[in-house]
Amino acid sequence: MPTGQNLNTNQDLGVKVATPVGTLLGQLFFGWLADIVGRKRMYGFELIIIIIACFAQALCGSAPAVSVIGVLIVWRFIMGIGIGGDYPLSAVISSEFASTRIRGRLMNAVFAFQGWGNFVAALVAFIITAAYKDSILNDTSANHRPVDFMWRILIGLGCVPGCIALYFRLTIPETPRFTMDIERNIQQASKDIENILTVGKSNVDPDAIVQRVEAPRASWADFRTHFSQWENLKILIGTSWSWFALDIAFYGLGLNSSIILETIGFGSAKTTGNQGVYDNLKNICVGNLILSAAGLIPGYWVCFLFIDSWGRKPIQLMGFILLTIIFVCMGFGYDKMTGPNVNDNAKNAFVFLYCLANFFQNFGPNTTTFVVPGEAFPTRYRSTAHGISAASGKLGAIVAQVGFARLKDIGGTNKFVKHILEIFAFFMLTGIFSTLLIPETKGRSLEELSNEDQDGFIKGTVGTAEVRDGVIVQ
Repeated sequence: MPTGQNLNTNQDLGVKVATPVGTLLGQLFFGWLADIVGRKRMYGFELIIIIIACFAQALCGSAPAVSVIGVLIVWRFIMGIGIGGDYPLSAVISSEFASTRIRGRLMNAVFAFQGWGNFVAALVAFIITAAYKDSILNDTSANHRPVDFMWRILIGLGCVPGCIALYFRLTIPETPRFTMDIERNIQQASKDIENILTVGKSNVDPDAIVQRVEAPRASWADFRTHFSQWENLKILIGTSWSWFALDIAFYGLGLNSSIILETIGFGSAKTTGNQGVYDNLKNICVGNLILSAAGLIPGYWVCFLFIDSWGRKPIQLMGFILLTIIFVCMGFGYDKMTGPNVNDNAKNAFVFLYCLANFFQNFGPNTTTFVVPGEAFPTRYRSTAHGISAASGKLGAIVAQVGFARLKDIGGTNKFVKHILEIFAFFMLTGIFSTLLIPETKGRSLEELSNEDQDGFIKGTVGTAEVRDGVIVQ
């Protein structure tokens, strides 16, 4: 059971890891499924899972057989599965619809909007906290009843943008590359491209004559054959390890958030009682707004400006090199910048390095590890390979959130943090070498990047069939 206002160790662990564990499984499952049944079909389905799970969290309660925390953990896990599906699908759909010239910027923009999502979530939380200020200050209940309303409203409001996006996801056309390369329907693919370029949408005629082409098909045997070649396998290793190494530091950096918020005046509240509850919630919201605006959002959009001119590989290399240097400085200089007798200038230097790390994660490998796997593989395995790469990153996030969170207090509160930062520097160093395994995708078509000879790739048609109301009649 919780002790006072705090969760016990197992409850805290369950709440923290339920979503990332679900995300990891969702990335693998939906990545594979999108290569089998189509990008369009899965894109709406995974969002429906997120909406249902999000709404269910807002309504969850306790019973004699199960606590509210247990129910919350289950629904957070299910929500994570839906979130996981969003990684490969968003990347692959934007990649397969984009022209070669602006593909990097389009994929970057899709990914960058999660920065605005973080900011808006913190802003909504701040508005809710301000709206409930009087209720919190005048509360006489022992369990802070207004706070229960607040977190349920905040989570429930997460369904609103999801419901708006659902319409567009359900009406988006299938990508022409999936229709051509996997469904092998050459006429429908040509028609889709023409319609998208002229009227902006595509229609599928259920009575149309289907003309299929002879092309390599996805299978476990073909998957093993394709990735048994070093020139293909090294790319998958490069994208997967780069994402794993990056996410260890990206999510682990959050272990220092309390130190940063304390330094800038938005740490734990000094007041007590109901005023302390309100001040603590307000500080968390304002602090998250500041951290989002200071590091997350600028990095994403600076990367947007340069990704199609500099290229993905140089940006990723630059990011890993600078992050290695930054974490070395933060780790080996930790005591001199955060100790109890340290002056304000030293503390401000640590805050600056923290924001700089956030900036170069996003103007660096956090963006490019999302972009490159959506470009560097053949159509029939593009979503699967992106899912594998993303799941590797999420494994790194779980290691950071579970493992390092338990290590940080070895020897006393936050005493081991400096060594964790040094470990982050090591992983950033490994990211430099894994980046050398990936190709530069700037200015190259997806067909060029597939590592497959396009001469003779399509060997002609395998016949036609007349379809009426979805039934082959000839």
